[in-house]
Amino acid sequence: MLNVAEIRKDFPILTERVNDRDLIYLDNAATTQMPKAVLDAIANHYSHVNANVHRGIHTLSEKSTSDFENARRIVAQFLNAASEEEIVFTSGTTDSLNTIARGLETYVNQGDTVLVTNLEHHSNFVPWQMLCKRRGANFLVLDCKEGRFDMDAFVKMLDKKPKIVAVAHASNLTGTLLPIKEITSLAHKAGALVSIDGAQGIRHSLVDVQDIDCDFYSFSGHKILGPSGIGVLYGKKEALEKLEPMRFGGGMVDLVEEEETTFGTLPIRLEAGTPNFSGAIALGAALKYMENIGRAAICAYEEELTDYALKALKAQEGLTIYGNPEKRVGVISFNINGVHSYDAASMIDKLGVALRSGNHCAQPAMKMLGQTAVLRLSVAFYNTKEEIDEAMKAIEKVKTMFAKYM
Repeated sequence: MLNVAEIRKDFPILTERVNDRDLIYLDNAATTQMPKAVLDAIANHYSHVNANVHRGIHTLSEKSTSDFENARRIVAQFLNAASEEEIVFTSGTTDSLNTIARGLETYVNQGDTVLVTNLEHHSNFVPWQMLCKRRGANFLVLDCKEGRFDMDAFVKMLDKKPKIVAVAHASNLTGTLLPIKEITSLAHKAGALVSIDGAQGIRHSLVDVQDIDCDFYSFSGHKILGPSGIGVLYGKKEALEKLEPMRFGGGMVDLVEEEETTFGTLPIRLEAGTPNFSGAIALGAALKYMENIGRAAICAYEEELTDYALKALKAQEGLTIYGNPEKRVGVISFNINGVHSYDAASMIDKLGVALRSGNHCAQPAMKMLGQTAVLRLSVAFYNTKEEIDEAMKAIEKVKTMFAKYM
């Protein structure tokens, strides 16, 4: 059982006031807030250690390198990766997914097939779409009506023997938690590599990449209490070795001569240039913070909050809730009938409640739902049921205000 009142004390921003009201932050699917442990890790690094990694033998450089590689170990343990070599630091999920799609350029040939779903964030849709265009491959999109993963349709699509299956762990629009272990098993039997976009799933479920058996798993630091600008690409060693480097420069090379250049070993060969070592160190602090609280307890409480918010929204008249997944995690998308989501979000913000509005970088999923823009409420374990109650009051008030002009 989480002591949410004590946890909230770890997050300085939660004491902020917005428009003369206490902040109620329910935009966690876009970016989570950082606890003091992470903020302190950033400040400590820049105040006492700051030096480039893998570049020198002086004390600060060695300390910075040690802290950076320790962060890699923390990430490997968090994901239950088989080795630290399987952890590549990137700038975020988008960068990780592009690294995979570009790295598999010569792996995908004319006539091959890449399979995704229409629940994907653009970051797990467009890179594969562009890869298929460049290589003359087939780009197949599985339709997930009402945000429900259609396993029977997926199995039929596997008859086309896709070279790659790329799916989200959880949808950032409908909150659908996909059965990625089963998806991975079936895709492997069909001969496909499996890439999971874990941007949303990483915080809402216990991720064990060896148990899932996926070839790649990607996520961003800012979705899991860390800073922006740092991300992770996990890959099985044999899968990472299939990736051709997409960026070249310092750090990732072995020997550079006029005639030829050779590259270093994993994971360095995929980390060209100066890495975001401070971001990686802060991400390590974020993951340790979550481990100390208890990942299972966090997941259970966030599921409870999501269910509570869903029931509260369903109790209101004049709202439309989108998606009907078998299991929903962290995210609820809805609209006030007859009111554009931007207008509604702007007015709700005036009442101190932060929601998201727009297409949420998921236009194929929006098209499936028959919408162009929606409001999105997304919870984190530092939120409370009382905050959700206040958010409902704000939504009701805005709904009443707009009703006067309809």
